[in-house]
Amino acid sequence: MNPSASQPEMSDLTEDLIARVIRPVVRGWQSYHVPSAEGMVKLDAMENPYLLPPELRAELGRRLGEVELNRYPVPSYTALKAGICQHLGVPDGYDVLLGNGSDELITMLSTACALPGRTVLAPEPGFVMYGISARSAGLDYVGVPLRADLSLDMPAMLAAMDEHKPVITWLGYPNNPTGTLYEAADVLRLVEAALPYGLVVVDEAYQPFAAATLMAELPRFNNLVLMRTVSKLGLAGIRLGYLSAAPALLRELDKVRPPYNVNVLTEAAALFVLEHVDVLEAQAARLRAARTVLAREMAALPGVEVFPSAANFILIRVPDADKVFAALLERKVLVKNAGRMHILLQNCLRITVSTDEENAVLLAALKAALHAL
Repeated sequence: MNPSASQPEMSDLTEDLIARVIRPVVRGWQSYHVPSAEGMVKLDAMENPYLLPPELRAELGRRLGEVELNRYPVPSYTALKAGICQHLGVPDGYDVLLGNGSDELITMLSTACALPGRTVLAPEPGFVMYGISARSAGLDYVGVPLRADLSLDMPAMLAAMDEHKPVITWLGYPNNPTGTLYEAADVLRLVEAALPYGLVVVDEAYQPFAAATLMAELPRFNNLVLMRTVSKLGLAGIRLGYLSAAPALLRELDKVRPPYNVNVLTEAAALFVLEHVDVLEAQAARLRAARTVLAREMAALPGVEVFPSAANFILIRVPDADKVFAALLERKVLVKNAGRMHILLQNCLRITVSTDEENAVLLAALKAALHAL
């Protein structure tokens, strides 16, 4: 007799265990999917396509080779924070909080503000991690649809604030995945409206391409948090985000920051690049110019609607996004099929602005895909 014949299957036991210990909201989620880009022209993740110049890469390699990998980071990150404040426009008297990319900062904010019954608010479509982080922390999440032209619906936002009294309101400036740069006056009006309820976090991940920032407004509003990342500036691989806010608020947020959350290689690389931030700013200027050209050329294609963008990507609407996306894949061009993200993005594709060579490949593939419809 098989001694295990009367025992439940291991898979059954595992499913029972999962049902007992994992929250239902988590069991209902899908893992964050990042498609393979091997062999592709990769235009799906809003990355800067340019490397550092060879002489800077060589010097960076030397610096990294001197890092003591056997030691933990110094958790105050004093030099790195000072460098960010000096080179990236943080107001005098303000400091920054560092994270392993913006994602960790979003998690820290949700964790610090989480109490049962509290709500997080954001326009939609927006960055998916706002809602994921809120629900992970046990917060309620309310999305307020943008207008059909992807601008802020101010009456709807103000009404939602009055109804839900959000502890955090997220605003992408410019917004992902639409590329929309909301009116600064509207954003600041929402900051004022949120004063009785909580924080407004202005996410300036794409600030290098917007040529606009609300960083200077920090001293005016004690509930304003300004968040950025160095990823889009050209350092996606080192995973470094930072935020600034009123000093007393920043000290409270720092209490939920994991110790040693920025590794020594990231710290060394960031310190080095801050010495040469002009190189990255020049690359951003090239991409802004390329964005103008690419938007104009795509708008000239039959059946393509191009939405205004202040980021390093362009959102377009095509007659059939699924078919065009598949046709681009066949031609080894990877973009983001945004049509599945939100009803307002039906038949939309989000396309990263890249080098002249890769933009030309995209245009040729897009023309062929549209012709085949």
